[in-house]
Amino acid sequence: MDLSINEVKSFADKLSSNLEKVIVGKHAVIENVIITLLGQGHLLIDDVPGVGKTMLAKSLAKSLGCSFNRIQFTPDMLPSDVTGVSIFNQNTREFEFRPGPILSQIVLADEINRATPKTQSALLEAMEERQVTVDGKTFIIPKPFIVLATQNPIEYEGTFPLPEAQLDRFMMKIKIGYPGLTEEIQILELQKIQHPIETLSVIATESEIINVQDLIKTVYVSNPVKKYIVELTRATREHADVYLGVSPRGSLNLYRAGQAKAAIQGRDFVLPDDIKNLAKFVMGHRMVVQPAARLRNLSSDQIISEVLNSIPVPGGDFRGN
Repeated sequence: MDLSINEVKSFADKLSSNLEKVIVGKHAVIENVIITLLGQGHLLIDDVPGVGKTMLAKSLAKSLGCSFNRIQFTPDMLPSDVTGVSIFNQNTREFEFRPGPILSQIVLADEINRATPKTQSALLEAMEERQVTVDGKTFIIPKPFIVLATQNPIEYEGTFPLPEAQLDRFMMKIKIGYPGLTEEIQILELQKIQHPIETLSVIATESEIINVQDLIKTVYVSNPVKKYIVELTRATREHADVYLGVSPRGSLNLYRAGQAKAAIQGRDFVLPDDIKNLAKFVMGHRMVVQPAARLRNLSSDQIISEVLNSIPVPGGDFRGN
């Protein structure tokens, strides 16, 4: 089934409208969720309790009609609680694999930073290679596949900071934030009788989602825009206040996110502005700020703003032939 860029935009608009029935007044947040989905990435939502992190993931799953699993991470979880385990069947005298919750299309990793590093590492192969290996056997995760992980930035007791290898596997890190006054009143009205998630309809099939994801890769990225992406990521590696800069995987994620952003806006080519608007969400969590800079309250977002101001934005025609 061939899809045009206009059909990608139509898909994104329908999904956005569906999600906004539940997540009120957060259009920019929902756009970033859709960009991550279409770019075949994973999303880290870092925010305080009660702003809709879990509900956003459940709404996405219901809108797409995909299989959905929620993993509630706790300090006593084992890697096998995530990936699955082989159990000996007394009747057949053979080991049978019982798949874990990660073998699903949309996975909510709730409070991911409450699990120990050993359990967190169980996600690494799944997120990057879209498969899990248990007892020497490999099991492929069904497409489309996206992990939406949440963490609470306020509570530090009983939490384990995500290692850099784990953070680098998330295409974006976002915050939802509190709703405005009007939006919060609207939330009260919407839930007067029943939760709006109960009324959500499925807007796409699995094959339609996969086709849209494949089409995103055909969005044209000119050489000046590619150079701009790499210049931004390299600038973070060379910055005096940065201990660890953005990886090449970060460059690729920024490239793919730019393609998705262009497509959902109805364009078949990427503009430098697409990259500028996405830089904070794609690059921020991949950087480690020097200890001396942290003492000066210098954040990764401030460094990214500085980098964006220092790298010249390319000009010209970005539409290709």
